[in-house]
Amino acid sequence: MFIDQSGFLLNPLVRRTLAPRGQTPKLLVRGRHRQKVSVMAALSLSPRRNQLGLYFRTLQDGYFQTEHIVAFLRDLLYHFRGRIIVVWDGWKVHDAAAKLVRSPRLETVSLPGYAPDLNPVEHIWNRLKWSYLANAAPADSTELHHQLRPLLLQTAQSLPQLISFWKGAKLPLHQLKLKR
Repeated sequence: MFIDQSGFLLNPLVRRTLAPRGQTPKLLVRGRHRQKVSVMAALSLSPRRNQLGLYFRTLQDGYFQTEHIVAFLRDLLYHFRGRIIVVWDGWKVHDAAAKLVRSPRLETVSLPGYAPDLNPVEHIWNRLKWSYLANAAPADSTELHHQLRPLLLQTAQSLPQLISFWKGAKLPLHQLKLKR
């Protein structure tokens, strides 16, 4: 199971877009704000059933702290039987959370530093930010949250997308025959 967190800000990620000649599109945004939506996601691969799944949690106008990660890990332990191997980056909060959970079924592995491309969840963030939410300028974090949750649900339900994120990480396990 690969886990990662990301933040979605109100400032749009500006991408090239189409517009009638001579009519440059304009994005109206509020300046100097700190509103955001934080998202934590886990992309799981069941070796027995050979299936992928995406599980996520959102937090409006906040940052994930140790207690949020502990709760997320406990939810995963509740919903999954058997051993869970969590692969994530070397953020110190991750280690603290894993020590607080203390489950014999939970094992954690840290990715090497500066290797976000090895985590397939990073590809999910890229798709959301640079495709679905590109040029989006929500008025506040509530509107951003209302835009983001359906996109996360849609991503979780799209097996072809999950497979592409998994294969995009170019991990040794990408050769698994995943069911479409």
